[in-house]
Amino acid sequence: MIVSLHRREPARFFKVAAVLPITVFIAAGGFLFLRAGMLPQVPTTIFAVVWGTSSVLLVFYSLNLLTQLLSVKAYNAVVPFVFIGPAVLIMSWYLLIPTLRTFYLSFMDKSSTGFAGLSNYVYVFTDATMLSALRNTVLWLVCGTFFSVLLGLSAAILADRSAIEKLGKTLVFLPMAISLVGAGVIWKFIYAYRPAADEQIGLLNALVVFFGGEPRNWLGTAPANNAFLIAIFVWLQTGFALVVLSAALKAVPVDMIEAARIDGAGEWSVLTRIVVPSIAGSIVTVATTILLAALKCFDIVFSMTNGLYGTEVLASQQYKQMFKFLHYGRGSAIAVLILIAVSPVIWYNLKEFGKREVF
Repeated sequence: MIVSLHRREPARFFKVAAVLPITVFIAAGGFLFLRAGMLPQVPTTIFAVVWGTSSVLLVFYSLNLLTQLLSVKAYNAVVPFVFIGPAVLIMSWYLLIPTLRTFYLSFMDKSSTGFAGLSNYVYVFTDATMLSALRNTVLWLVCGTFFSVLLGLSAAILADRSAIEKLGKTLVFLPMAISLVGAGVIWKFIYAYRPAADEQIGLLNALVVFFGGEPRNWLGTAPANNAFLIAIFVWLQTGFALVVLSAALKAVPVDMIEAARIDGAGEWSVLTRIVVPSIAGSIVTVATTILLAALKCFDIVFSMTNGLYGTEVLASQQYKQMFKFLHYGRGSAIAVLILIAVSPVIWYNLKEFGKREVF
């Protein structure tokens, strides 16, 4: 509720006159101090957190004082833009400008000094390594998304209203607490390979040898190695699918299910004709979210194989072109293609959220 605002109250003017210089001094002074790099890394990090938080609070406090000098009508008209404006400016600075610059660089040569036309995009669709990365990315999108949703939905259905529901969901969700790089390190020890004459340190090969088999280089054998990498992604994302779909299952009317059973419908019919259609919107939302994660998945590939043995994906190639080969044109072109690929999915999710009045 907006209270009466007194534009000519002297104390308010004095407060604004005192706070604004302090805000400018702290914000600008802290930035210049960080830019100078006068402290070691840890103190610099602590100072940056404290300074950044303080600066944001002071900026919004100052803006609030300034807007309170306006009339009620002007206040109501201006305040949404005043408080959303800084966030829009920051997002434009860190997202919009880099995006436009990436588009620009995608048409430039390696050193970003000469115009290269569409040669960078031609390279993406003609180079053998890039074509392999494209195929692997599609494999990640299809298999990673499908199995994550399938296993998450299966776990949600099996755990729903069972005696061990909480324990089961906790066990499936636990991998979500691990970072992608951390998961890669864990699974690298599981897939670890040594020659048959040596002792196996990898869990998978140790089991194979224990049962009389020969150890295999799981990560060095294409194309099966891509499946082993995707399995890690599925292991991580199943917990996310479980949580969202489990909540959706709770919203399915029990009376509808009971009525179907009374009419003679079997469990499979109840599942496929009542439960799944009722949560179809949640399934699509989960699938598109996991699809975005799969398209940008770089951490697992980088930490496990570094893209060797035919495991390159678009994200890993984009990283290598930009930071290893220093070919900013090709790296930017790959980044643009990834952006184009994710844009329809993001647009669909935003549209669905709008229908559900999430925003």
